[in-house]
Amino acid sequence: MSVKDSPAYVQGHHLLTGKSVLITAAAGAGIGFAAATRAVEENCRGLTISDVHEGRLYKAVEQLSNSHPDTPVFGQLCDVTREDDVQLLIKIAEEQHSGVDVLINNAGLGGTCKLIAMPDKQWSRVLDITLTGTMRMMRAILPLMQARKRGVIINNASVLGWRAQREQTHYAAAKAGVMALTRCAAMEAADYQVRINAVSPSIALHEFLKKTTPVELLEELVRKEAFGRAAEVWEVANVMMFLASDYSSYMTGEIVSVSSQRA
Repeated sequence: MSVKDSPAYVQGHHLLTGKSVLITAAAGAGIGFAAATRAVEENCRGLTISDVHEGRLYKAVEQLSNSHPDTPVFGQLCDVTREDDVQLLIKIAEEQHSGVDVLINNAGLGGTCKLIAMPDKQWSRVLDITLTGTMRMMRAILPLMQARKRGVIINNASVLGWRAQREQTHYAAAKAGVMALTRCAAMEAADYQVRINAVSPSIALHEFLKKTTPVELLEELVRKEAFGRAAEVWEVANVMMFLASDYSSYMTGEIVSVSSQRA
């Protein structure tokens, strides 16, 4: 196999048997939908996905339900910048599954802009969705998980939380915040046997990223990867499934790099 070829798709191994899953920003073709697909392939007992795009959301629900008719799949509109939306999403998901076992916080917003040209509105929007939205979801569900003395939360960070890239000050700051949020919240939740970890991808290609990122920049980022290619979105989702499963029972407060960037 050439280093630029993607590996064969990994089939499910029932890693999430008996667990219910809630995923934000899971419609479309990105990491969120890949995680939703993997969750049903890993035999989760129920799945709720959320998004801000109604048509795309219910198309994703239909697709997942058709491919796995034995798994209950629900969709709920949610804007993670709105506390009322977050509370309603948690309430509905809890009722649908008699408790949420796994929360995957995938909602985030990027963009390209030099710091000296960054308007407050753009900075605040990226931070509100990517960092504060993750905090809102965790704040809403942690009391429920802690009362049950079980639960797992997985946040989607980025290697930009560690590494520098031009025109990414807002996104990098938000993702570094997600990392710190993950580590600190994990220490608080550990007393209740609730685990919180994060994945930190470098580059995973999907249609939305292709539409919003200059081709030249994508090519430059891919050249930095040891395998000579970007990750498939399902490769990032695979690591999320590991963190959601009992195989990672001793891990909390960890940021797992899903990257092949050259040292």
